Amino acid sequence: MNWLLLFPIIFPLSGAFFLYLFRKNTMAVTGISWMVATFGMVASIGLMHRVYSYGPQAASLGNWPAPFGIVFVADLLSAAMVSVTWVIALGIVIYSAAELHSSLSYSRSHLLIQFLLTGVNGAFLTGDLFNLYVWFEVMLIASFGLIALDADATRIHGSIKYVFLNLISTLAFLLAIGLLYGATGMLNLAGLHLKTAYLSPGLIFFLSGLFLFSFSVKSGLFPVFAWLPASYHTLPSSIAALFAALLTKVGIYAMIRVFTLVLPFEGSIWQHILIVMSGLTMLTGVLGAASRFTVKRILSFHIISQVGYIIIGIALYTPLALAGSILYLIHHIIVKANLFLIGGVLNRKFGSDHLSQMGGVYKHFPLLAVLFMIPAFSLAGFPPLSGFWSKFAVIRAGLETGHHVLAATALIVGVLTLYSMLKIWNQAFWERPPENGAAVMPAPMKEMVLYLVPIGTFALMTIFIGLWAEPVFRYADRAAMQLLDPALYVKTVLGGAP
Repeated sequence: MNWLLLFPIIFPLSGAFFLYLFRKNTMAVTGISWMVATFGMVASIGLMHRVYSYGPQAASLGNWPAPFGIVFVADLLSAAMVSVTWVIALGIVIYSAAELHSSLSYSRSHLLIQFLLTGVNGAFLTGDLFNLYVWFEVMLIASFGLIALDADATRIHGSIKYVFLNLISTLAFLLAIGLLYGATGMLNLAGLHLKTAYLSPGLIFFLSGLFLFSFSVKSGLFPVFAWLPASYHTLPSSIAALFAALLTKVGIYAMIRVFTLVLPFEGSIWQHILIVMSGLTMLTGVLGAASRFTVKRILSFHIISQVGYIIIGIALYTPLALAGSILYLIHHIIVKANLFLIGGVLNRKFGSDHLSQMGGVYKHFPLLAVLFMIPAFSLAGFPPLSGFWSKFAVIRAGLETGHHVLAATALIVGVLTLYSMLKIWNQAFWERPPENGAAVMPAPMKEMVLYLVPIGTFALMTIFIGLWAEPVFRYADRAAMQLLDPALYVKTVLGGAP
């Protein structure tokens, strides 16, 4: 058995067990959480190297052969998603040691983070639809627990929308799984690739609609994104960064996997609908961000806007478009997590998340100002940062396929994104603090180090992806070609069986 496939799931499960045993020892909780994240990152990078060198990897639990056993599979896309997940996880558990240290639920927060990572990695690596549903549920329960910890009335109100819409999405997903199993007799993704070609067009149309609705809710697409801005801004910055980086990306990953491997998508009515949804998602998200005046609300709406860019690549369904989407996924996970972490430092210093209560950070803390500019300009698509190349790829794909309105929309949204980032920059970093605002609260040196290590690391990764874009894009291009031609994936899972 290829244990590298199982380590990203085994490590956080084991970590949750030991975190429960040592839940009353804060130092032990911190050490266990950091150690699990470090081991997970090392194992995931090893898995990505193995997949890149030797092709897709598969493992069947209990030696039950596919398509009947529980199968875990890693191709270039899933290996990259698992690796970037663990990089983000390590940064966030370091950051949370400073932000959440005084919280009464500190140990429970780390325990639930490990359960969330279990669900996220399981969703990326599973080889069948039913277990994808199971991992979605693990992720949903853990995320709801993190929202509910130390919750006030505002967080409870946001969590109701979060849970309600995600439960509706899960029901639609489960209904689609049941119908697909009834029609084919299996749920293995590789097996379904061979089976669904014989389904009736009407059933394929209905199943595609159910899956698209379910994944649209989980990804935060227009018009079913209300749960996201209602809940994310109420969370501690470390938890909000974790959610912003990973939760919507699991929904996008599932959409990519189903519509490239299971159900025919190119040329269908759902492809045209998804093209329209991507443009509306970009517009509504960026307009929501432009009209808000608190850091977390602005960043929450920008998650929606940037998801629209990623969906462009899936909707256009060309090699360049899909490669751009994969590159955008990696870029956005890093940049969005970093912006939320920087927002947390601002909140810590001013005791408020509202822009009207901030000012003068550039003068008093120039390093943080520079670290903010890197992800902010990358989000807006400034060269040579990572956001420029990912935006360039999806916009060029739109022009090549004749979707000029969509490409123009993406360019306009980029300008409005810059406006939102400059609004934060001008008020929080450049202008003088208001006379009636809260005084800047100094943080101990140890606490600031824990804040700045992940922020600085993510900023350097953003610069690296931008300056050395060619090898990263080459990886994304190979991953896109694997998605468009899944024969190797199917052969790896089924062992060449017909």
